[in-house]
Amino acid sequence: MPKDIRPQPGILDIALYQGGESSIPGLREAIKLSSNENPLGPSPRAVEAFRRAGHALHRYPSSDHAALRAAIGSVHGLDPARILCGAGSDEVIAFLCQAYSGPGDEVIHTEHGFAMYRISALAAGATPVSVPERHRTVDVGAILAACTPRTRLVFIANPANPTGTMLGPTEVARLADGLPDQALLILDGAYAEYTDIDDGAVRLATERPDVIITRTFSKIHGLGGLRIGWGYGPQAVIDVLNRLRGPFNLSTAQQDAAEAAILDRAHVDRCLAENARLRDWLTANLREIGVPCDDSHANFVLARFDSATEAEACDAHLKESGLIVRRVASYGLPHCLRITVGDESACRRVAHAIAQFKGLR
Repeated sequence: MPKDIRPQPGILDIALYQGGESSIPGLREAIKLSSNENPLGPSPRAVEAFRRAGHALHRYPSSDHAALRAAIGSVHGLDPARILCGAGSDEVIAFLCQAYSGPGDEVIHTEHGFAMYRISALAAGATPVSVPERHRTVDVGAILAACTPRTRLVFIANPANPTGTMLGPTEVARLADGLPDQALLILDGAYAEYTDIDDGAVRLATERPDVIITRTFSKIHGLGGLRIGWGYGPQAVIDVLNRLRGPFNLSTAQQDAAEAAILDRAHVDRCLAENARLRDWLTANLREIGVPCDDSHANFVLARFDSATEAEACDAHLKESGLIVRRVASYGLPHCLRITVGDESACRRVAHAIAQFKGLR
């Protein structure tokens, strides 16, 4: 008897997510600068908390994440009751699409925006709408012009990935003020800790009924391998998202390591200082050898080349030098390479290899 088993509409339109490469065939020890990982790693306190959690693997984890939410709240000055924890901020993004969009609805993201916005919208059966950016920066006017009565969610990353650019508080507030009444604004702050600009996201999510922020432990806290993120916003929205959240979506090891990481402020401050120093150094060196890049507010630099062909050739040269960076053609930037700010040795090797590629060394 023939079967007609099909997935929900939209799912087959999802291209499989491609993460940054992590190895080079034939090379045992490549330097990975493709996934924006913290070169200093996690806090030693987080590592110890993770180790201790191994003694209780037979116990179910806390289902309310109370201790972790309290730690996040104490560091950022937030009400823990309005914090939701997820398996990476990706899961919070998926919850938002599942809860607030579906067939017939539109989800706005920008042309160079994080791939999971489109993927999560399609998974929910909604229609993703890509809006042009201006000079690799989110264009508030273009987003507002793209809104329709069907718009339910608007996603922007601030600072943005993969460009590193960001909007200031005036433009973020203008975006929030201009959205239609039925739309939620999600301000994805995966890289927010790396900038010294306050974009007003926390205040907006505290005061408004239609703004959510998301954050991650994968970047500044160096816990990408554990998959931990969180969201904060209006109590009514958080209550809805908690109805979708699995009761044990975070293990004890995840929760304990994240709590220790966010409370180790000395480690965070050290990571921020090193990133700022080396990001400025790498940016200046790339510009000196004729490779333009915008001022980055994150832990990576987007290097621009004259063409996609040149970017691909430079990427190949870097691989020959044992360096893995990220080609971002899938983000609409085929002439660019995104380079994670590694440790000092890695940054110097990248700068030297690109100068060599340009025929300057």
